[in-house]
Amino acid sequence: MTVIIAGPVYVDPADRDRLVDGFRVVVERARAHPGCLDVSISPDSVDPRRVNILEHWESEEVLDAWRAVAPHPDAEGPIDADGVRKHVVAWTGRPFDQSGA
Repeated sequence: MTVIIAGPVYVDPADRDRLVDGFRVVVERARAHPGCLDVSISPDSVDPRRVNILEHWESEEVLDAWRAVAPHPDAEGPIDADGVRKHVVAWTGRPFDQSGA
Protein backbone atom coordinates (compact mmCIF):
# COMPACT_ATOMS: atom_id res chain seq x y z
CA MET A 1 0.00 0.00 0.00
CA THR A 2 1.18 3.50 -0.73
CA VAL A 3 2.01 5.90 2.07
CA ILE A 4 1.31 9.62 2.18
CA ILE A 5 2.78 12.02 4.72
CA ALA A 6 0.89 15.31 4.51
CA GLY A 7 -0.09 18.38 6.44
CA PRO A 8 1.00 21.81 7.55
CA VAL A 9 3.89 22.84 9.73
CA TYR A 10 4.01 26.29 11.29
CA VAL A 11 7.07 28.47 11.68
CA ASP A 12 7.90 32.09 12.37
CA PRO A 13 6.99 34.02 9.19
CA ALA A 14 10.49 35.54 9.16
CA ASP A 15 11.98 32.02 8.94
CA ARG A 16 9.57 30.43 6.47
CA ASP A 17 11.38 31.04 3.17
CA ARG A 18 14.75 30.14 4.66
CA LEU A 19 13.29 26.92 6.01
CA VAL A 20 11.70 25.95 2.67
CA ASP A 21 14.97 26.70 0.86
CA GLY A 22 16.86 24.66 3.46
CA PHE A 23 14.82 21.58 2.57
CA ARG A 24 15.59 21.88 -1.14
CA VAL A 25 18.34 19.24 -1.08
CA VAL A 26 16.04 16.87 0.84
CA VAL A 27 13.26 17.29 -1.74
CA GLU A 28 15.65 16.84 -4.69
CA ARG A 29 17.18 13.66 -3.28
CA ALA A 30 13.83 12.25 -2.15
CA ARG A 31 12.37 12.69 -5.64
CA ALA A 32 15.34 10.76 -7.05
CA HIS A 33 14.98 7.93 -4.49
CA PRO A 34 13.52 4.68 -5.84
CA GLY A 35 9.88 4.37 -4.81
CA CYS A 36 9.29 8.08 -4.25
CA LEU A 37 6.16 9.13 -6.11
CA ASP A 38 6.30 12.78 -5.02
CA VAL A 39 7.71 15.10 -2.35
CA SER A 40 6.97 18.78 -1.92
CA ILE A 41 7.77 21.25 0.84
CA SER A 42 6.29 24.60 -0.10
CA PRO A 43 5.17 27.89 1.41
CA ASP A 44 1.43 28.33 1.83
CA SER A 45 -0.16 30.94 -0.44
CA VAL A 46 -2.38 32.37 2.32
CA ASP A 47 -0.80 31.90 5.75
CA PRO A 48 2.75 33.34 6.13
CA ARG A 49 3.46 30.96 9.04
CA ARG A 50 2.46 27.80 7.19
CA VAL A 51 4.60 25.38 5.17
CA ASN A 52 2.81 22.55 3.36
CA ILE A 53 4.36 19.09 3.46
CA LEU A 54 3.52 16.32 0.98
CA GLU A 55 5.33 13.00 0.63
CA HIS A 56 3.98 10.12 -1.48
CA TRP A 57 5.78 6.76 -1.34
CA GLU A 58 5.17 3.39 -2.99
CA SER A 59 5.27 1.56 0.36
CA GLU A 60 6.25 1.72 4.03
CA GLU A 61 9.42 -0.22 3.16
CA VAL A 62 10.44 2.41 0.61
CA LEU A 63 9.70 5.19 3.11
CA ASP A 64 11.77 3.42 5.78
CA ALA A 65 14.66 2.98 3.32
CA TRP A 66 14.51 6.69 2.49
CA ARG A 67 14.46 7.73 6.14
CA ALA A 68 17.63 5.66 6.71
CA VAL A 69 19.58 7.68 4.12
CA ALA A 70 17.78 11.05 4.04
CA PRO A 71 20.07 14.06 4.37
CA HIS A 72 19.55 16.67 7.03
CA PRO A 73 18.07 19.95 5.83
CA ASP A 74 20.32 23.00 5.51
CA ALA A 75 17.98 25.04 7.74
CA GLU A 76 16.71 24.40 11.20
CA GLY A 77 14.52 26.19 13.68
CA PRO A 78 11.43 25.73 15.79
CA ILE A 79 8.70 23.94 13.83
CA ASP A 80 5.20 23.09 15.01
CA ALA A 81 4.43 19.95 12.97
CA ASP A 82 1.30 18.90 14.82
CA GLY A 83 -0.77 19.02 11.61
CA VAL A 84 1.33 16.45 9.69
CA ARG A 85 -0.18 12.97 9.41
CA LYS A 86 0.82 9.64 7.90
CA HIS A 87 -1.79 7.93 5.71
CA VAL A 88 -1.59 4.31 4.55
CA VAL A 89 -3.64 4.19 1.36
CA ALA A 90 -5.78 1.18 0.50
CA TRP A 91 -7.29 2.63 -2.69
CA THR A 92 -6.09 5.11 -5.29
CA GLY A 93 -8.06 6.54 -8.18
CA ARG A 94 -9.32 9.72 -9.75
CA PRO A 95 -10.42 12.21 -7.08
CA PHE A 96 -14.12 12.13 -7.94
CA ASP A 97 -14.39 8.49 -9.04
CA GLN A 98 -15.42 6.09 -6.27
CA SER A 99 -15.59 3.01 -8.53
CA GLY A 100 -11.99 1.99 -7.82
CA ALA A 101 -11.04 2.11 -11.51
